[in-house]
Amino acid sequence: MIANTCTLRLLAPGDKDSWKYLWRRYLSFYSTIRDDALYEYTFQRLVDTRHPGMFAFVAENQGQLVGLANCIVHEHGWYQESVVYLQDLYVDENQRGKGIGRLLIEKVYAYADQTGKASVYWMTQPGNLTAMALYDKVARKTDFIKYQR
Repeated sequence: MIANTCTLRLLAPGDKDSWKYLWRRYLSFYSTIRDDALYEYTFQRLVDTRHPGMFAFVAENQGQLVGLANCIVHEHGWYQESVVYLQDLYVDENQRGKGIGRLLIEKVYAYADQTGKASVYWMTQPGNLTAMALYDKVARKTDFIKYQR
């Protein structure tokens, strides 16, 4: 199992090209395209430790990034503590089914526990059945439906 050989760590400045490749693939899955300026802007916020509102973990195997978890920390009206929104979770198509997604979620959970966050949450599309099979094992599905302007 590849998960045993993966290194999970914070995203680093030298990861930009590999992260950008993975994030483009993630956005493509959701039929989304963004301009290069947004990739640069988002990457800088994720790696800047002076910007505590965003961070990312990556999974690395044999020197290659094979997964990412981009997160946003924010206040919540139902808790005194902040919460973590796991905005983007992606594992390279060739590495799926090997436990990497679970490890990335568990890494975010560990961060939340170590830093006193009230909760970790994320969303997915109802047709993302492969991902939901994992999510059903590591989290509780809520009854909320997202609305957006």
